[in-house]
Amino acid sequence: MNFLMEYKWAILAVLEVLAWSATFFMFYARYRMKSKVWFRVSVVLLAITGVIPQVVMGIINFVMMKKLDLFTLVIVLLILYGSTIGKKQVKKLDVWVQSRFSKSA
Repeated sequence: MNFLMEYKWAILAVLEVLAWSATFFMFYARYRMKSKVWFRVSVVLLAITGVIPQVVMGIINFVMMKKLDLFTLVIVLLILYGSTIGKKQVKKLDVWVQSRFSKSA
């Protein structure tokens, strides 16, 4: 637990990069590879690198600190963003990626 608490910001940053990489791979698998299998793999990767660890880290941090600190607030804001505005932005990105890959095919 000490390792997690000491490096929580770095771990969060790495997880965000991995989650966005999984998102871009999801688009690649869907539109370039046209593979349902790899698309599903990328969705699982997105859950494993994005949502699940962020929620767990936020809960652990809240339990260890016994208060709502900046880190927990950032986690809550990331989850709120992802479930509201982020969904709309990913849909726009999906349309854009689809149009880009349909032009090059």
